[in-house]
Amino acid sequence: MNNEELSEKISQTCDWVPVLKEEMGKVLVGQADLVDRLIIGLLCKGHILLEGVPGLAKTLAVKALSGCLHTNFSRIQFTPDLLPSDLIGTMIYNPQEAAFSAKLGPIFSNIILADEINRAPAKVQSALLESMQERQVTIGDTSYQLPDPFLVLATQNPIDQEGTYQLPEAQLDRFLLKVTVGYPSRDEELVILDRMATSQPAYQTSPVVDDQKVSESSDLVNHIYIDPAVRKYIVELVHTTRFPAKVDTNLNNLIRAGASPRATINLALAARASAFIAGRAFVTPQDVKNMAHDVLRHRILPSYEAEAEDVSTDTIIDRILARVPVP
Repeated sequence: MNNEELSEKISQTCDWVPVLKEEMGKVLVGQADLVDRLIIGLLCKGHILLEGVPGLAKTLAVKALSGCLHTNFSRIQFTPDLLPSDLIGTMIYNPQEAAFSAKLGPIFSNIILADEINRAPAKVQSALLESMQERQVTIGDTSYQLPDPFLVLATQNPIDQEGTYQLPEAQLDRFLLKVTVGYPSRDEELVILDRMATSQPAYQTSPVVDDQKVSESSDLVNHIYIDPAVRKYIVELVHTTRFPAKVDTNLNNLIRAGASPRATINLALAARASAFIAGRAFVTPQDVKNMAHDVLRHRILPSYEAEAEDVSTDTIIDRILARVPVP
């Protein structure tokens, strides 16, 4: 379809986005960027990692999203004693039939809330890795396909907190976005106080979005136009994370490893979804810049020098965005 047809189709299809935001707003105060990122993950069928200190409504946001959709939802609380079988399932022996059968775990849902994901040991993370990348799990000798859509929306506490583990780089790379959740403003916290300081606060949302509508929207996102100049801009941003000295020699000693080609793919896809939410049939450089931090912050490994100087990956991304020419 041409641009005019696509624009008209998008304007007809994206009407569910404000409805979803309004319904989530019944239980979630502020956090507009977080809600947008969750919708982008839904459109891109990509996993999202939410990081922030306890009490910032990370879990509530995911539960609110799942409540707005006609999908299956499972919450898995990650703990140091969690086993892979608690996640994916196991083989159960049936003495009457003298045979083993598979008992599928809670991973077999459309939306998975992996709560405090960085509190579980490496074996559990390895089991989750296959689910996230291959969208299947292996129990015994058999592989089982996960339902479609399948999204892992994980929350984690900052790694300097007690009882947390550093997630493997290979697993972090499977997340479409890593979103940092900050504190609310004073006005927002007043609303939170009025709404939640009761023995029966509102934590539930109602299904308001049809699955077919979301599926149609995901298909349209794949057709949103990216100009060749914007495509080159995306590649240049990711390439600069690997060879930062080309734009800023001061960055050369701050990056131990840059982003992978998966970052390039995800940045383009997330920018397309951002354009869809705005009702546009084309990607602008601003869409790319808006999504750059969330796509790149967990894919850039800062050097020991950067950690010693307390230079965050967000600061590194800011410097890259300031140096790479915008088309």
